[in-house]
Amino acid sequence: MSLVRLFTDFEGRIGLRQFWLGSALVALALFGVQKFAPSLFFFHAEKIVAFANAFALFPWAALAAKRATDRGSAPLYGIVLICAIVLPGQLQPWLPYLWAPSLDTMSLIAWLFALVDLGLMPSARGDDRLAAADGDAKAARWTRQHAPHSTSIPSTPSR
Repeated sequence: MSLVRLFTDFEGRIGLRQFWLGSALVALALFGVQKFAPSLFFFHAEKIVAFANAFALFPWAALAAKRATDRGSAPLYGIVLICAIVLPGQLQPWLPYLWAPSLDTMSLIAWLFALVDLGLMPSARGDDRLAAADGDAKAARWTRQHAPHSTSIPSTPSR
């Protein structure tokens, strides 16, 4: 899987190694922007860092969606987990000071769920409905032909 597809596509599956390597690349890029933005952009450094933090939400959501699919969940589960980690911190400036501990707690709980479910648990089996390797796994359930049951021949119990 190419790096562009890894960070921008919400379809497919990735294993633990790709998930951790992709997450590390996004974290390193964010660290680099936060470290070097003040020396490169002077007065606009805060805006550049804020944009980088907001932009990092997209590749992390793409990684989490693919990893959630690999675990047998819906991709939306991974996206919601990442949003539950990042967005409470963005809401703190607009809410009263008393809400800060509960927002931090919610973010911590979501982070722990993501760590365990997406970052530590092994992949689901290949025959799982959502984690199937072929691209037509979702459509196969709807297009599968079922044999009609014949009502003309009654079943007889065997002895």
